[in-house]
Amino acid sequence: MNRTLKSLALLLLIVFGCNAQQSEPANFIPTGFVLYEKFFGDLNKDGLEDCVLLIKQTDTTNIVIDRFDKLVDRNRRGIIVLFKNESGYQLADQNHDCFSSENEDGGVYYAPQLGIEIKNNKLYIHYEHGRYGYWKYTFRYQNANFEMIGYDASSNYGPIVNTETSINFSTKKKLVKQNTNEDAEGGDEVFEETWSKIEIASLLKLSEIKDFDSLEMYKY
Repeated sequence: MNRTLKSLALLLLIVFGCNAQQSEPANFIPTGFVLYEKFFGDLNKDGLEDCVLLIKQTDTTNIVIDRFDKLVDRNRRGIIVLFKNESGYQLADQNHDCFSSENEDGGVYYAPQLGIEIKNNKLYIHYEHGRYGYWKYTFRYQNANFEMIGYDASSNYGPIVNTETSINFSTKKKLVKQNTNEDAEGGDEVFEETWSKIEIASLLKLSEIKDFDSLEMYKY
C-alpha cells in the first residue's frame, strides 16, 4: 500500500512538475530561435503580468558580410505573446518572422530601431528613426486575436516636425497635422489639421502580418 502511494505521489510530481516547466516563457521559444528581449505587462485586463517575447532566428546562412566588410547577423525577428494565469503562462499569439534584423542596412543613416511596450492593456510596436521621426502600431486583444487598432507617425527634419499622422482603425478616422511654419526651428511649428475617414474591411491581426516593413499605412 505504501509503495503504491509513493508511486502515485511520484507520478503526480512528475506530471505537475512538467506542466510547470512547460509554462515558463522560455519554453515557448521554438527550435531555431533564441530570446532577443522580454517584456511584461497586463494585456488582457486580468491584473496579471503577461509576457511578450521578442525572438530571433539562428540560421547561419543569414550571417553575411555587409557593404562595410563587417560580419552581421541578418536573421529576422518575431514575437510571442503569453498570457499569465495561476499555473504559469499560455500562448496567446505569435508571429515568428514579422520583424527585420536589427542589422539591416540603413543607407546613409542607421536602420529604424524596434521597440515594444505594454501600456494600458495595449501592445505597442514602435520604430524610432532618430532625426527622421518615428512610427508606432497599437494592438489590443479582442475577438480572440491581437488586432491593430491604431497607427501614429511623425515625419521630422531634425528637431522640426513636418507632419504627424494618427489613424484610429476602430473609429475609421485619420488625423494629419501639417506644419505650416516654414521658418520653424523645432517647438515652434504651426500645424494645420485635416480629418478624414478611412476604408478598412477588417482589422489587421498581429499573427497575419508577414513583414512590418511592408505595411503601407499611407493607403488609408
